[in-house]
Amino acid sequence: MRRKRQEFTPLELEIMKALWAKGPATVAGVQEALPGEPRLAYTTVQTMLNILHRKGKVKRTLKGRAFEYTPAVSRQRAAKAAVRDMIDRLFGGSAESLVMSLIEQRHLTPAKLAELNRLVAGITPAGAKEDDRGHA
Repeated sequence: MRRKRQEFTPLELEIMKALWAKGPATVAGVQEALPGEPRLAYTTVQTMLNILHRKGKVKRTLKGRAFEYTPAVSRQRAAKAAVRDMIDRLFGGSAESLVMSLIEQRHLTPAKLAELNRLVAGITPAGAKEDDRGHA
């Protein structure tokens, strides 16, 4: 199965996280910002940035003799795409099933659920009718 354009490999995601945190950076700057020891080879980081550039996930500008890379996709947009993909692939498109899984795995406490209910109540349009499952 081919990977969707929105998805990042684990290494691509680490590089994107470094760029989101650091801002514009050269290959060396990204290499330094990546976690872990030993450091990834310069050529590995360069190859991954070239792949991300080809995919349209980063932009690059020539600064002197080196390219400077900037994210072309925001962290929020990437997160939205990843969550949508996870809901589609693991939960058959059901966000409710995702929430139930989080509750069953105890990732959502009663206090967190109460806060979520307050947030949902605040964004539900006035006059919206609920269906028979309790959804607006």
